[in-house]
Amino acid sequence: MFTGLVEEIGKVIRADKGNNSLYLTIGCTKILEGLKIGDSVAVNGACQTVTEILPQGFKVFASSETLRVTTFNNLTAGHYVNLERTLRLCDRLDGHIVSGHIDGTAKLQRIEKDGESFVFTFLTDNSLARQIIRKGSVTINGISLTVADINDNVFKIAVIPHTYANTTLKYLKTEDLVNIETDVIAKYVEKYLLSNDNNSKNATTIDMNLLERNGFL
Repeated sequence: MFTGLVEEIGKVIRADKGNNSLYLTIGCTKILEGLKIGDSVAVNGACQTVTEILPQGFKVFASSETLRVTTFNNLTAGHYVNLERTLRLCDRLDGHIVSGHIDGTAKLQRIEKDGESFVFTFLTDNSLARQIIRKGSVTINGISLTVADINDNVFKIAVIPHTYANTTLKYLKTEDLVNIETDVIAKYVEKYLLSNDNNSKNATTIDMNLLERNGFL
């Protein structure tokens, strides 16, 4: 379990492709403290198991499922990635509950300056957009962010200068793909509502009528 608060920006040293898999060597310093083989690290939001500790980095193995739902296929030596160690029970939950299980990707459409802050506009699949709400939380490349606005499958994120400076957001360009994890609570609510509505077995959206029939209004 993670919080979406990036601890360090790491650098991909090697990206060796296997049989529908990927072996990543990531250079870093800060998160090596206390890190052990078998520990989980969120790499651009994707929970990965540490297979080897190096003097100035670590290695992970990305499976075919990881390659299918993330942007890992695009990673090569020199790419920067957001890194976060797992949440400890004694820590404050300053971001939001992040599982590290990527749901899919979103495409960056536009970056706009808003005073000292930035507004990022993303396009994603309808299936993921259903689980994103205005002022709700979403994880972009492992960063816990608040949704400023959403219209159909296009959503906007307002980014403060600190987040921009201390994550890989500053390296993104329009048309880039990012890993996205929607709010875990939204997933359970959607599944519960759809599975308990006798009149919407094939429903693909949540509307006001569905909420009212299930006692949420």
